[in-house]
Amino acid sequence: MSCNPLGHPVELKLTAAQASDIKQAEGLLAGHAPEAVIADAGYDSDALAERIAGRGATVVVKPNRCRKAPREIDRHLYKERNVVERFWSKAKQYRRVATRYEKKAANFLAFVQVASIMVMLQ
Repeated sequence: MSCNPLGHPVELKLTAAQASDIKQAEGLLAGHAPEAVIADAGYDSDALAERIAGRGATVVVKPNRCRKAPREIDRHLYKERNVVERFWSKAKQYRRVATRYEKKAANFLAFVQVASIMVMLQ
């Protein structure tokens, strides 16, 4: 999921539970021109950082612990990542999203979208 600074979702992608986060990065960024890309260690890749910087955005991706030469990040800006965490905390207040009653991906995504709308209306 990508969101704006207000915590409103901009892009929602549903993946399998075992799919890695970094494989979705290009799809989440496609068609958007962010000033900064703030992400957790699941998105740590030199190739992705270069693509983000090539778009003119600031790269604020927490480096993995196993990196030999960790990338420097703006710690103050990285704290803004909590906007996404707060959004999910609010969205999971809706039982169908938190417990994933819907087994079909399209139905579950629809409920996530409805929950997103409800969070934005609050």
